Amino acid sequence: MSAKRPRVKALWNGAVLAESDETENVDGQVYFPPDSIDYRHFKASDTHTSDPDRGLANYYTIDVSGQRLPDAAWFYPAPLDIDEITGYVTFAEAVTVVETAG
Repeated sequence: MSAKRPRVKALWNGAVLAESDETENVDGQVYFPPDSIDYRHFKASDTHTSDPDRGLANYYTIDVSGQRLPDAAWFYPAPLDIDEITGYVTFAEAVTVVETAG
């Protein structure tokens, strides 16, 4: 029997941006499944970067109550070496990621 995963939240400016107990942790970075994201706070960005292990990243700007945090969330639509994070969203350090009791 596998251990239960902790429930994790991503918070910024008083809003819950994501919440899940099915996150993936890769090199200390927490990735949230797409269905756990509150997309009301996300606007697609024109920014794209490339990582040798993960491939092309697409970015979002976070907008909560008119406060914007540019390019603070990103995902890999087709990661090169880490299939389990396909489409999962992760966050910049300005976003607080915490484990919760449930």
